[in-house]
Amino acid sequence: MAEHRWLPAIAAIFVTSLVVSNIIAVKLVSVGPFFLPAAILIFPVSYIFGDILTEVYGYAQARRVIWIGFGCNLLAVFIFYLSIELPAAPFWRTGPFESAAASQQAYRAIFASTPRILAASFLAYLLGEFLNSFVLAKMKITTGGRHLWMRTIGSTVVGQLADSGAFIFLAFYGTVPLDALAKMAGSQWLMKSAYEGLVTPLTYLTVNFLKRAEREDFYDRNTNFNPLKWGN
Repeated sequence: MAEHRWLPAIAAIFVTSLVVSNIIAVKLVSVGPFFLPAAILIFPVSYIFGDILTEVYGYAQARRVIWIGFGCNLLAVFIFYLSIELPAAPFWRTGPFESAAASQQAYRAIFASTPRILAASFLAYLLGEFLNSFVLAKMKITTGGRHLWMRTIGSTVVGQLADSGAFIFLAFYGTVPLDALAKMAGSQWLMKSAYEGLVTPLTYLTVNFLKRAEREDFYDRNTNFNPLKWGN
């Protein structure tokens, strides 16, 4: 069995991008005519490295990392909750003119999420990441390993459509008009898919380097694609 010495580093980047994106997502930013969460800076990186994991190491390895990322994100949310509930020191301040109570409120506003938002985020993540990995693995077999750009962009388009649509619908249905929901989901999908297209040259460089360094170029011809299975 191959040693896969670069796999831990790729997995670490994937998990870090996922956890950080959920922290910074509370800030909305303006990008031209679009209004998007600040997570747009890094969340697409998880899809890029999800592509790299599947392309080089195969769906089974990517599946493990997806579940590890899910667990790490769940742990981070739990720790955030505990830190919010701990009583603040009376002298603690987040700004020179704020009281401890105001500092606690600001801290809660940044790190707290409603159960509905969290559930939508977790479900959308699993749906999008597993679709992304599945589509890329199947396209690799169909294309005989050719046209990497087609596989990475195609799988991201499918995965990000599922992720953005599921999250926006589950998180905001009933509180935001349907046409606004569609625009929100559509703008996120377009921006994230465009992100993938722009970094395709970097994806090529990384994939080619890893295939040479690891002596691995896995094809999922006999893979069990059940997302709940842990092994091969």
